[in-house]
Amino acid sequence: MPRNEYQSQLADLRADVLDMSETVAERLEMALEALETGDADLAQQVIDGDDEINQQYLDLEKQCTDLIALQQPVAGDLRFIAASFKIITDLERIADLATNLGEYATDGETNIFPEIDIQELGDVTLEMLADAMAAYAEDDSQQCYAVDERDDHLDDLCEIASDTVVRELIESDELDADEDIETFMEDVSRFLLTIRDIERIGDHSVNIAARALYMIDNNDELIY
Repeated sequence: MPRNEYQSQLADLRADVLDMSETVAERLEMALEALETGDADLAQQVIDGDDEINQQYLDLEKQCTDLIALQQPVAGDLRFIAASFKIITDLERIADLATNLGEYATDGETNIFPEIDIQELGDVTLEMLADAMAAYAEDDSQQCYAVDERDDHLDDLCEIASDTVVRELIESDELDADEDIETFMEDVSRFLLTIRDIERIGDHSVNIAARALYMIDNNDELIY
């Protein structure tokens, strides 16, 4: 295969990975909005759209494996393809977590702790994902480190949010014998799962940044 055609395939792979990331970010944003507004139709769009992202993943997986099998890339090209494969795996998992958030939005009450700003937590993950993908797109190693550092802030916010839920449960005097305790506790469980899944989205964004750093500088410092 002529060199220019091979380079074009590598460029197409990068563009397609970035396209997948944009779709995933859009679905995550929709899921967060559904949680905030209680929009069941919007949440269902996220849930129904998961198959599309799964297909994108499979198509990109084939692009990666074909490039490795047919072109036998070495050095920087091999790191780029391997990083792209790992990144689409993390993107697919972020999409799965966004689907979880959509399901939480349709399954029960989502605003039982109004003092906790779920949208704020979600916005941090959206920024982390955007910066991680920018690092991949622009070969920017500094952005990789910035994403990793921001994850500590997200972890702190999620820990504070979870602790607030527990404290509110301990101190609450609003429940009475006539209230459906089981339903309320199911809502509480979903709320805690929401916080956990948002934190996991941040972890996957760090994984993306780590693979981008490895791709750019052959540096595995952030991996694991």
